[in-house]
Amino acid sequence: MTALLADPVSEVVAAAEQLLTRRTGAPVTLVDPVDLGGSGRTVVLRVRVAENPFSLPRTLVIKQVRDNFQGATKTAIALPAASEGDFDVETAFLREAVSYQFANALAKDARPGAELLASDLDARLLILSDLGDATAISVRLEDSDPDTVTHTLMAMAQAMGRMHAATVGREDDFTALLRRAEVAHCSDEVADQVGRAVAGVPAMLVESLGIDVSSDILEQVQHAQTLFSGGRFRAFSPSDLCPDNIIVNDDGVQFLDYEWGGYRDALLDITYALVSFPGCLCNIDLTEERASAMVDAWRAEVVGMWPALADEAELGRRIVEAQLIWVWLSTYLYLPEDHSRIAAVREHYLSIPRADALVGRWARLARSAQLAGNDAVEAHARDVVAALRTEFS
Repeated sequence: MTALLADPVSEVVAAAEQLLTRRTGAPVTLVDPVDLGGSGRTVVLRVRVAENPFSLPRTLVIKQVRDNFQGATKTAIALPAASEGDFDVETAFLREAVSYQFANALAKDARPGAELLASDLDARLLILSDLGDATAISVRLEDSDPDTVTHTLMAMAQAMGRMHAATVGREDDFTALLRRAEVAHCSDEVADQVGRAVAGVPAMLVESLGIDVSSDILEQVQHAQTLFSGGRFRAFSPSDLCPDNIIVNDDGVQFLDYEWGGYRDALLDITYALVSFPGCLCNIDLTEERASAMVDAWRAEVVGMWPALADEAELGRRIVEAQLIWVWLSTYLYLPEDHSRIAAVREHYLSIPRADALVGRWARLARSAQLAGNDAVEAHARDVVAALRTEFS
């Protein structure tokens, strides 16, 4: 990496011009940079193509990971916690580049988000198609019209399902790209943090809430953990599915930020929304009717690939399993009064107090377990809800 200059925006634009010039064989000039708000060490800009010798789009998005750049105004999702010393910015960038390369091979209607137009792995630089005028899904979810909210949630679930259906059976292709980028040996940050949660939450529940975790619940949690490394319904996921990373434009719902992209059980994606985005403190008004509509919309896209999900009992059981591990992780992240972690996500558009978020997530798990006939999880979740309300009252 080159040394940081006084004007990092100008340097990022210059690096993108050089990359595109090498790719096209003719000079490319980029002007009018607009800061789109990166996070941490990342600069994200929209630029206009002033000289366009090979029919490049009129506007592009540049994303570069910089050394020691701290100009961001917003912090990303708290899942891979840098504070725990496990965050590797180089691996995160390479995984994102690989995820975009992989997504480029998908049909446009199945592609999760932007198209990768050029990349320089050594410079940690990506040049992406501009998704244009778009509305953050978090804004749509606060619409006063309840039908708009329901339709937005269904559209998000459908977009997930299309992505999942298009990537089933292609994990070897993704792994080959990881290997080419020399990061196939690197672990999944999200899965690693889930592992820490599995080990750490029982003691947290005892110490903070006075609740013992039975061997039955521990066994179910440990089994749910395998959804990250195995699972029956594996497909590609961007992983960072906070509402601040999801937009709606003329082409529908688009997912941003693939730093944690990879393969895992697809039930983890739909349930991530059903328990209201456990990696941050975002919250949506998710009635049972809306939750059912989302699941149906997602299932309609994937049931052709996974016929077992047509069975209501099987689907309900799987949903509870995936919700359980997400609520476990959310408890690990937000039951301790970690001010830096909480502050990192408090600026998210749909953020609520951590007490309300935790109570709501455990209550939703209890209701799902009740509907699925999982008495052990239902009873445990209701005990945690009662203890949380006492603790935060």
